[in-house]
Amino acid sequence: IDIALWKFETARYYVTIIDAPGHRDFIKNMITGTSQADCAVLIVAAGTGEFEAGISKNGQTREHALLAFTLGVKQLIVGVNKMDSTEPPFSEPRFEEIKKEVSSYIKKIGYNP
Repeated sequence: IDIALWKFETARYYVTIIDAPGHRDFIKNMITGTSQADCAVLIVAAGTGEFEAGISKNGQTREHALLAFTLGVKQLIVGVNKMDSTEPPFSEPRFEEIKKEVSSYIKKIGYNP
């Protein structure tokens, strides 16, 4: 599985974006990259069953958010993808449900959603 890397500079910042897979086999790589990050982007899948698996007690969504906070990342952006696979497609109630659950969890671990 490939890891993508982009770098760019602005007048005020030097930015490196690392797109690494969220698969459990790559947790060590995720920890290495996250430990050096100022900000993280957490992508949450909206598909039925996918979101529930990720937000479950041992889910990847929970694990990645907790690791990011524990490793000192105090800014977290949450994106919801696969909205086209909700029922019906692009369901606003589904988005709001995901937003509520993720916000509740990340608040418990220390983020300010």
